[in-house]
Amino acid sequence: MRLSEVPHLPFGGPPPLWPPLLASRGPGASSTGHSHHAMHLVLGLDGPVRMRVADAPWTSLAGVLTAPDVPHSLDAEGRQVLLVFLDPESEAGAALAATLTGPFRALSTAERDTLARDAEPSRLMGPEGVAWTRRVVEVLGAGVISPPRSIHPRVRRVLRLLHELPPGEDASLATLAAQVGLSPGRLMHAFTESIGLPLRPYLAWLRLQRAATAIVSGMPLGEAAQAAGFADSAHMSRTFRRMLGMPPSALRGARRSQLVQDRGAGRS
Repeated sequence: MRLSEVPHLPFGGPPPLWPPLLASRGPGASSTGHSHHAMHLVLGLDGPVRMRVADAPWTSLAGVLTAPDVPHSLDAEGRQVLLVFLDPESEAGAALAATLTGPFRALSTAERDTLARDAEPSRLMGPEGVAWTRRVVEVLGAGVISPPRSIHPRVRRVLRLLHELPPGEDASLATLAAQVGLSPGRLMHAFTESIGLPLRPYLAWLRLQRAATAIVSGMPLGEAAQAAGFADSAHMSRTFRRMLGMPPSALRGARRSQLVQDRGAGRS
C-alpha cells in the first residue's frame, strides 16, 4: 500500500497525548503478501477494496480491519483509501481485537461511511484521534471504552520530559522514574493506567509518528531516524517493517504528492 498525505505534526506547546496510530488518506495501490504487528484499518472511500489472507481467494470489501501479524495482500488500485495503523497493545487495539473471530473483520458500507466521515490524518494523528478511536470501537461493536482516564501528575511530568527530551537521550523506564521521583514499577503501573498503553510501545509509536513527519518533510532517512530518537536508520527501518509492514522509504515523495508504492513490504 501507499502511505500518502502523512500530516506534519507540531511538537511545540504542551506535551501531546496522541493515540498510538499512523494514518493517511489518498490514492490506494496494490501490495504483495506481507504482515505487520500493527492492526490495519483500510477504508475504500469511493468503492470496495480487495483483500486476501495468505493464498486464500480475494474478497471484495467496503473496508477491513486486519489482525496483528497476519500475512495478507491488499488491492486498492484506483481507489481513494483511508489507511490507519493502530497499536494492538493500546486500549482501543485490545477492544478491537476482541471483535475479530478470524484474521480480519469486514466492514459494511455503513460502518465505512461512519468512520470515514471527517477522518483526516492531521486530525487522527492529533488530539482528535482519541475520540476517533473510541468511535471505531463503538461502530465495530467492541463495546464502549471507559471515559478518558485521569492522568497521574507524575505521568504528566513524564510526558513533558519525553516531549522536551533531545533525540537519542535516555528514555528508559529507570531513568524517567528517577526523574519524576517514582520507582520503576510504580511508574510503569501509573503510566499504563493513565495512558492505556505501557511506556515502551508508547515510545515506539511516538518515534514512528515523528520519523514519518520528518521523512515526509524531506529529511534524509538517517537524519529522520536521529530526529525521532532511533539509534540509526537501520533501527528505524526494522521498526517500520515490524510494526507497519513497510520500509521508511515508502514515505518518500508524499510531500510532493508523488506517492511511493510499497510492494512486498519488506524491501526498500
